[in-house]
Amino acid sequence: MTGFLGEYEATLDAKGRFLLPAGFKKQLPEGENSFVITRGLEKCLSLYPVKSWEPIYNKISQLNDFDPKVRQFRRQFLGGATEIELDSASRLLLPPTLKEYAGLSKDIILVAATDKIEIWDAAKYKQLFEDFSPEAFSNLAQEVMAKDNVNDKQ
Repeated sequence: MTGFLGEYEATLDAKGRFLLPAGFKKQLPEGENSFVITRGLEKCLSLYPVKSWEPIYNKISQLNDFDPKVRQFRRQFLGGATEIELDSASRLLLPPTLKEYAGLSKDIILVAATDKIEIWDAAKYKQLFEDFSPEAFSNLAQEVMAKDNVNDKQ
């Protein structure tokens, strides 16, 4: 399987480091310890293994630089992008500007998001589910999954 599964709690230390949960570490390709971290599409951070980041970066680099929307997207998405590596204790250090963007203080949640891991402030992440009813989730699932006719591909 390619990609990540799971949801894990972690804690930021005073320097802005956190331990990559063993559950995610086991899902990384062998020897993979470099990541690119950037602003997520919501108020979270997106952590990409370098191999997952490269095709995204290549696609972004081919967009039309004369389009103002492209330039704005690049500023938002690439502006804070930073390469980070696991240290000898399997910790990752968050850049202060990205930590501030996502409002991360101490308790965080790391969430699988196919080819990347989202990093959320724990309280904000829990609020996402409190504000979203089971009925709304069911309707969203029907709308999103029906678009690709997933059931027809069986």
